[in-house]
Amino acid sequence: MPLFAYRGLDSDGRETSGIMEAESARGARLKLRRTGIFPIHLHEERRPTGRPRLFAGLAQPAERVPSDELATATRQLATLVGAGLPLAEALAALAEQTERESLRRTLAQIRQQIIEGHAFAEALAQHPRVFTPLYVNMVRAGEASGALDVVLDRLAEHTEKQARLIGKVRSALTYPAIMLVLGSSILFFLVSYVVPKVTRIFQEMQQQLPFLTRALIAVSGAAATWWWLILLLLTACAAAAHAYARTPAGRERIDGWTLRAPYVGRLAQKLAIARFARTLSTLLASGVGLLAALDIVKNIVNNTVLARAIERARDAIREGQSIAPPLRESGLFPPLVVHMIAVGEQSGQLETMLGKAADAYDSEVENAVTGLTTVLEPVMIVFMGLVVLFIVLAILMPIFELNRVVR
Repeated sequence: MPLFAYRGLDSDGRETSGIMEAESARGARLKLRRTGIFPIHLHEERRPTGRPRLFAGLAQPAERVPSDELATATRQLATLVGAGLPLAEALAALAEQTERESLRRTLAQIRQQIIEGHAFAEALAQHPRVFTPLYVNMVRAGEASGALDVVLDRLAEHTEKQARLIGKVRSALTYPAIMLVLGSSILFFLVSYVVPKVTRIFQEMQQQLPFLTRALIAVSGAAATWWWLILLLLTACAAAAHAYARTPAGRERIDGWTLRAPYVGRLAQKLAIARFARTLSTLLASGVGLLAALDIVKNIVNNTVLARAIERARDAIREGQSIAPPLRESGLFPPLVVHMIAVGEQSGQLETMLGKAADAYDSEVENAVTGLTTVLEPVMIVFMGLVVLFIVLAILMPIFELNRVVR
């Protein structure tokens, strides 16, 4: 449906503007008049597209918004709503100062839907690439309880903490990843291009070469001749692994391997537990029911094995049981977390205990990532040093042999 940007006067004579969807310009004017806005200027806006002309007629999905920008926008909206500004006007003010075009358009469309009588959560649900089910359900609970500004503030805090934690993990792993890619590329270039030119001299000597030199010649010859096949096989393996991971059985098996992997498994488990505890605490504190909260949380742990354990806990609660025993029986949740959940249930402060557990595991994730990078960097340096030592010895040993023969 086309987008129309408008400028007009509301029932109080104040100028207002925004973006709305309509079948035509005439339909847009009728829509505006039904909502009490007299249009002064109206024009159709083109939707931003990065697709080829062949796909121009297809619906364009909304662009994702970075977590930090969404958190900032949410906090600003909470401030405006808390100050007593009507939601439609708060969204208009927020859209005017938003620099990202996709978010500005999304806010304008949400504002228009609210003016037309839709609930805020219902309008947010129309943009799933921007607003997650967690976001929508918390807003729905805030609307129902009349504490929308408080819920929005909690949402902003939750989004900021999640973005900060993920950012720390990414920044800590960026340097080892760059080192791995650059080091592998340099070694591949040496073995496939530089080494063959040097070893060609030894092959022309027609004498018995040391084992290391013969091994290097074999490896470099294969790399120089079959480099395209090696890249093709690596690409095919990566594509096959990606396709397998998208199947339910493949995803479950890979998630299980991830949790059982040495050191990395513990890190993945701590990260998932921290997200589980933080999100469940935020949902419960915002008035979302425990069953609905668990339905949302199981989708944000990004691990099917943990999600199944959460489903079993949800089913146990439906049958009148406590949440702690099924989590303990799964063997996937640390005893400390299970104990804190049990204490929180008994004391009626489940969201508070979950928040404390999330804080503790956030710190553990940061420490684990720091320890992992501390171990990875020297291991990578030692490995690359051994490979370079192998190349140097393989080249120098025939030279030493030739020097001994000459003497």
